[in-house]
Amino acid sequence: MTDIHSTRQLISQQAKLDCIENRNTWFLLGTMGCHLCDEAENMLRLFSSVSPVVIEKIDIIDFDEAFLAQYASVIPVIITKSQQLNYPFSVVDLQRVYQNELL
Repeated sequence: MTDIHSTRQLISQQAKLDCIENRNTWFLLGTMGCHLCDEAENMLRLFSSVSPVVIEKIDIIDFDEAFLAQYASVIPVIITKSQQLNYPFSVVDLQRVYQNELL
């Protein structure tokens, strides 16, 4: 398993995103056809409407085999500046993660 910073950097490069240093950008790792990923995205969208976080939806199928193998059995996964949160998670968990990011 890689560290969070390396994972964020890989995602940003692969997805051609310029948000690696943005503390408020959270990556939602998932894939099409994953109903849990859809549920997690809906929860994150609601959460981001009341918290200053930016959600970037990332399809793991667009990455290499090693990345895909690492996350395929645990999606949906949220990657923040310093944390990884695997499903299942709740709004309370999101709030706790957000508070920890502020420290």
